[in-house]
Amino acid sequence: MSQAPTPVPAATILMLRDGTDALEVFMVVRHHQIDFASGALVFPGGKVDAGDSQVRSRCVGVDAADDISLALQVGAIREAFEECGILLAREPGSTDLISAKRLLQLEPYREALVKNELSIAEFLDREDLLLACDLLQPYAHWVTPEMMPKRFDTWFYLAHAPADHLAIHDGHESVDSVWISPTDALAGAKTGQYTVIFPTRLNIEMLSESDSVEEAMAMARARKIIPVLPWTEKRADGNYLCIQAEAGYSISEEKFNERPA
Repeated sequence: MSQAPTPVPAATILMLRDGTDALEVFMVVRHHQIDFASGALVFPGGKVDAGDSQVRSRCVGVDAADDISLALQVGAIREAFEECGILLAREPGSTDLISAKRLLQLEPYREALVKNELSIAEFLDREDLLLACDLLQPYAHWVTPEMMPKRFDTWFYLAHAPADHLAIHDGHESVDSVWISPTDALAGAKTGQYTVIFPTRLNIEMLSESDSVEEAMAMARARKIIPVLPWTEKRADGNYLCIQAEAGYSISEEKFNERPA
């Protein structure tokens, strides 16, 4: 029996805002040619790059972080910038995030970062920016099941999206985007309007327990986060996908093919 692939470190951000009627989260639709979660409605994110751990001096709020945690936080912010155009960064000496005008000037860097034409360190040094890691709230930690050919060790973070930053998908890895309430995302998944994979759905369900960004942040701070490693069980009445009950989600098991396609 072949050994399971080693999970690749990855990070994602649930960008939140208080909508007119409900809490909203920014989500993107993955390109159908992407080899993981193709066509799915997901949160912006991706795998950690080698250079993400090399910019400690360009980060705020990471004094107590080890190199792995640092890389995850930097990777989460970098991926959000690449995929949706929001950049959690400040100019040195400022307590405010960069303005929409400054963000627009940085737009050409998105594609350069995606294509690895420059590193995150080169970008931050060139533009003299500090990443606002202090605004990231750990939310969940999922590891792809061992039977999958491609595996990720993914940290999910919450962040309050800057009001004046325009979020828009990159047109490459993601082909569409939407600000959506958890309730509408779950309804769309149920009807088949959206493809939502298991971890994403459970994290949306957990998010739906909050009515505001402030409440979601408070609930995340109070919750104990454990690594969730799903597994399958074959039972007399069918096959089940299971997770640890102590992870704190609404369910800890689900029968395959029980939900609408």
